[in-house]
Amino acid sequence: MVFLLHGEDSFRTRLRLGELAASLLSGARPAPTDLSTQVEPRLGAQLGITRHDARFDTPGAIMLSGQSQGLFDAVDEPRVVIVDHAEALKELDLIASFPLEAALVLVSVERLAAGRSRRGQRQKTPNAPAANLLDAVEAAGGSVERIERLAPIEVPRWISARARLHGVKLDADAAGSLASAVGSDTERIEQEIKKLGAYAGDASVTAADVRALVSGAIEADVFELTQAVVRKDTRTAMATLERLLTDGNAVQQILALLLWQFRVLLFASAMRSNADAERMAKAIRSSPYAIQRATAFARRVTRTDVLRAYEAIYAADQVIKTGRAESDVAALSLCVLDLCGVANADLRDMLLVEAPRR
Repeated sequence: MVFLLHGEDSFRTRLRLGELAASLLSGARPAPTDLSTQVEPRLGAQLGITRHDARFDTPGAIMLSGQSQGLFDAVDEPRVVIVDHAEALKELDLIASFPLEAALVLVSVERLAAGRSRRGQRQKTPNAPAANLLDAVEAAGGSVERIERLAPIEVPRWISARARLHGVKLDADAAGSLASAVGSDTERIEQEIKKLGAYAGDASVTAADVRALVSGAIEADVFELTQAVVRKDTRTAMATLERLLTDGNAVQQILALLLWQFRVLLFASAMRSNADAERMAKAIRSSPYAIQRATAFARRVTRTDVLRAYEAIYAADQVIKTGRAESDVAALSLCVLDLCGVANADLRDMLLVEAPRR
């Protein structure tokens, strides 16, 4: 039996690997279940499992693990050979010739090229070598599972499920704040939930706890601020701004993040597929999650709207730096009101006035 797990979500791949290995060792059918309910596995403590790293271990050593019986293994005990970083496997013939009495589980935490049959190309001749790892697994009649990154809409449910699993109580607002702060990084979600649970103890974790303890939570609040100004919701925008300032965030930091969010909106408005999201994320050093999350709101803004927002934020920055405003907070507040479409809040007019002498 040959299995290939691949994708770019390393944590969820580990969860599926643990589930698959346990099923193979017990002789049960290795069908996937809801990964959000799975405990992180400790495969090193299980008899019958041998692990290799294709970057360092030779194909001969991997084959030997499938052929040989462990010193303490029962004669009829199942054997599972796990090969990490399988994309580095140089001799793909190993897959077809692997002993039938052992299970070979190949793991690759990266995007792999599609096999021939999935591309709809003409089938290769029977004796032709496999072109890539996916081809080799398919030719051997193996099972291929792709572990996709969570879509933005799936992240809150995943957070809630992992919190229940670890006995951590999250307020509804806390789960949303955590989702906005960490995105679809399931490895980090796991770490942050455990940290928040240790901090809160038996109490419920609040959105304030997330803002205080989770790096990146300010970006979530600024995203909420951006949503409000896009909707022209002045009341929510000013309330969010007041909360950001009360939490001790600097005016210039809020301005910079507000500009960043409008840049993300500009790129999100041009997104047509998930592949576009990944390409754009690399271009602006963001994450696909941030691009996809902004897509719904990007439909409400035009390029002209984004350019106008750039001008408003630039004007606020210049007014603050040249001391034209009564205070930095007043300048930022006027900028947010201007972005919401409030009349007479345009700071660009102040740039036409000579800066006061200090």
